[in-house]
This record gives sequence, C-alpha cells and structure tokens, in this order.
Amino acid sequence: METISRLGKGRGRLDDPMSSAVPIEPSREAVDSVAAEGELRPLFRLAWPVIIAELGWMGMGLVDTAMVGRVSAEAIGAVAVGTHTFFVAAMFGIGLLLGLDPLVSQAWGAGRTEDAHRGLVHGVYVSLGLGVLSMAVLWWVSARLSWFGVDAAVLPDAIGYLDAVTWGLVPLLLFATLRRYLQGTGIVRPVMVIVLVANVVNALANWVLIFGHLGFPAMGARGSAWATTLARVFMLGAVVAYAVAHDRRRAGGGFLRVSWRIEARLLDKLLRLGLPAAVQVTLEGGVFTAATLLAARLDPTALAAHQIALGAAAFAFMVPLGVSSAGAVRVGQKLGGRDPEGARRAGWTALLLGGGFMSLSAISFLVVPHAILRIFTSEASVIEVGTGLLAIAAAFQLFDGVQVVATGALRGSGDTRTSMLTSLVGYWLVSLPLGAFLCFSLGLGVYGLWAGLTFGLVFAAIALVWAWSRRTRRLPELAAVA
Repeated sequence: METISRLGKGRGRLDDPMSSAVPIEPSREAVDSVAAEGELRPLFRLAWPVIIAELGWMGMGLVDTAMVGRVSAEAIGAVAVGTHTFFVAAMFGIGLLLGLDPLVSQAWGAGRTEDAHRGLVHGVYVSLGLGVLSMAVLWWVSARLSWFGVDAAVLPDAIGYLDAVTWGLVPLLLFATLRRYLQGTGIVRPVMVIVLVANVVNALANWVLIFGHLGFPAMGARGSAWATTLARVFMLGAVVAYAVAHDRRRAGGGFLRVSWRIEARLLDKLLRLGLPAAVQVTLEGGVFTAATLLAARLDPTALAAHQIALGAAAFAFMVPLGVSSAGAVRVGQKLGGRDPEGARRAGWTALLLGGGFMSLSAISFLVVPHAILRIFTSEASVIEVGTGLLAIAAAFQLFDGVQVVATGALRGSGDTRTSMLTSLVGYWLVSLPLGAFLCFSLGLGVYGLWAGLTFGLVFAAIALVWAWSRRTRRLPELAAVA
C-alpha cells in the first residue's frame, strides 16, 4: 500500500553481519549492536518530524473522508474512487522523485554539495514535464470511469472529484521535489510545519466548499477536491519560500547559484534510481486503487467501509513510511561518508522502529475499532463492515510496516529495483488475483479483497527483509564508490 509523500528553522541534521535466514525482525545480536552504537537516537531525531509530516499528509485525506461522510455513503465512495485513481498518477511521479533520496543524501554525505543542489534542479524539470502529461491522462481516465463498473450512485461525484483534484498534481510533485531535497540534506522540520498548517487550510476550505458556507454553494465531494487542491498550492508556495530563504543564507552557494541547464549525467542517474522506485510505488499504490475499483462494484456500504478502514490503516502506515524516509537518508549519508557499518546499523534500527510501532497499531485496531470508525461515519451498517476490515488490517500491520522500511533502507543504498520486482510479484501476481477470487468467486465480498491484500503484504515483507540482509554484505563495496 502510495501515497506521497511523504518546520520552523530547525534543520534536524544528524550526524554484525546478519544470517542468510529470513527473519521479519533483526537478530538479538543486531539489536544489541544497535543499542551499543546509539543509532536509535539520531535516527529518531531525523524520523520524528518526517513522521509528523507524513501523518499530517494522510490527515488531509482522513479529514476529507470524515467531512464528506456527513453528506452520504455515496459521497464517501466518490472520494474513494477519485482519490485512489488520482494517486496512481501522483504516486508514479512521487516515486520517480524518490531517486533524489540516494542522489542527494549520498552527495551531501560525501561533501559534494553542488551535486545535491543540481539534483534538485533536475527534479524540478522532471516534475514539470511528468506533471503536465499525467494531468492529461487523469482527465482522459475521468471521462471513462464508467468503464470500471463504478456504481451509478457514486459515479457522478467520483468524476467531479477527480476532475477537480487533478489541478493540484503539478504543485504536489514540485512540493515533493523540494521535500526530498531538503530531507536529503537533513532538513526536515520546516516540511513538518508546512504540512500541519496545510491541514488547517484544507479543513477550513472543506467546511466552506463541502457544506456551502461564506456564500459559496454546497459542492459535496467536488468541494472536498477543490479544498485539497488549494492546500497543495499552499504547500508548494510555503516550501518554495522556505527553500529560497534558506538558500540565500547558505554559505558557499546553494541551488539558486548553480547552473539550471540539464546535465545528462545527473538526469540519467536520477531516472535510473527513480524509475524503479516509481514503478514500485505505483504497483503498490495501484493495487489498492484496483481493490477500491473492485469494491466499487459492490454496494455503497461496502465501498464506504473499505474507504474508511483503508484510511485508518494508511494513517498508521505513515509512521513506518516516515521511518523509511529517515532510514533511506541515514543509510545514504553513511555510505556517502564511507561508513558501511553505520549504514548497516541505520537500516536495521529503522526496521526495528517501524515494526515495533505497527505492532501497537495492530492492537488498537483490535481493541477500539468502533471508536475509530465513528470518527468517520455514524451509519451502523458501515461500522459493522468496517469492524471486520480493521480486524484483517490488524493482521497485516507488522508486515506492512516492515516492507516499507526495508524498501527505504534498500533505496538509501541505491537499490530500487528489488522493491519494484517484489511489488510486481507480491501485489499483482499474488495479492490482487487472490483477493478478486475470494471476493467474487467465493462470495466473501470486501473481506475477501482484504484477505488477498494481506497475503501480498506478508510476501513483500519477507522478500524485502531477506533482500536487505543480503544487501548489507555489499555495503563496504558500495561505500567505496558512493
């Protein structure tokens, strides 16, 4: 399971070979090594603002669902279809920009600051070109949503939502570019503050546009889309203002003072690192979009429960996603600084931190499901179905957290292809076909879809931890050429 990513003046800069077995958690020796070397504290210092930013990012979607939920189950379904369709395109662009993580962090760790600045320049060009093309594709898809068998009661609002939210794609990708650049150089807190303020902007705009206050007409689901677009424009403006102000204070020059011409070497490196990551996050996010479109073939109650439970699971997922981003930066900076042992410790510590949180998340889904669901809806039938879905979500929380953190550790070391192949096999060859079979052929409905998703996440977690374990053996070699 994509989404995008993932302040003040704080910069947040941070300064055991594993067995070939396939554990979901590192061995006791690895844990002891982590504690001894004190990696947990610097990793957490970098991770927590990223985590807050990711939670704030997902909070926008949850607020949209909660406020639209006061309109109708059909409106929730429309937001679900529109949001997941939008994020197929958005996640490909954001995934491509993940190539900036190793490019910027390794260059920064090695003291090649101009390469880090020029990485940002090329990210901006990629965002603009891909963003315009993706907007055209989304509007083409919007006109053909009926081809996917979306319920007739949901379809008009889903089209309206997708048409409106597409206007925010280019601002979203440009924001993601600046965010990855800042994170790669160790600056994380400003992004956190910007995202939190954007949540306030989004909530206020939702109140005005969904329900028709301050002289505006009540627009329902479409109003929520325009509120989201407005919040993304605000985020871009704020992060540009911060980045420019910070760049002007930077001693020795920054991205404003480097050449903005396209350089084939850096563009090729960005695309080689980013394209597998883009395919990976698109495959991962796309499987949930496909599952949502399949759920849209069921009744509006099942679709609404699916959207709410998926939103709750995605909110919890933002914590290991933030840890994953921090782990990628720590691994990349350690390799750039010729410290392969530090890179090893950073990766395993991130896995321990992400997996530990998701275990707690699983418990909350089992203990207080009704309290979670009532935040978004008061309809008893939706709550009943959603309770069962949260129980299934509890079963995959640990695996979901571990797979995304392992992806980040691998990305920081320069490996984005393994996660891409794992997503292809785990989600599209295992998860989705199995879920569709259980849903429609065996008549298990939306519960069958979620059971299929669980199998895919278990497969991905095991495969990626095994891949990271093997990757750690090559870290000395990778550090020598970073």
